[in-house]
Amino acid sequence: MSTELPLFPLQTVLFPGATLPLRIFEQRYLSMVRDCTRADSGFGVICAWPAAQAGRARHARIGTEAIITDFSTLDDGLLGLRCEGRRRFRIIDTRARDDGLLIGTVDWLPPEPAAAVPARFAALQTLMQELLSHRQTASDIDIDIDDAVELGRCLAALLPLELEHAQALLEMSDPVSRLEALVSLLQDPADEPDDSAH
Repeated sequence: MSTELPLFPLQTVLFPGATLPLRIFEQRYLSMVRDCTRADSGFGVICAWPAAQAGRARHARIGTEAIITDFSTLDDGLLGLRCEGRRRFRIIDTRARDDGLLIGTVDWLPPEPAAAVPARFAALQTLMQELLSHRQTASDIDIDIDDAVELGRCLAALLPLELEHAQALLEMSDPVSRLEALVSLLQDPADEPDDSAH
């Protein structure tokens, strides 16, 4: 069943389970935060494509619901939020409120099927363990590295990926396919076969 969700376009990709710090200063988003807090509801984070990429939609059609888990007044006086990604959704339609806030009619995407991490992805598990060895990272993450859904989403959220690659990983519905895509993205281009010789 479709539902309406306030949308926050950002040049980032939020994954379910990942945390997202935000600084809020525009009135429309201050109003959105107030409404979400009162209703104990979330808002949708969608990837906004850079303006230089002409001829394409201004934002992705698949995003992630963000739930506000903490808020504070920052040193510069702005409202600071700490949010956590929850459910993925697909945008069916959008409209702009009078104050400019984008409202989406969205369908929730089904949860991904649970899956164990196949043995061939042991290197990704090792990489995740290395990331968790850093205290700051470990304090923000609670992950089962033997769960393919959690491992893929967590690595996709932590690694410095191009927006297009991160968005493609978010849109995947099969956790093992996401792990395969991550391996491809992490491969050194120098190790790729040279097709120019053919």
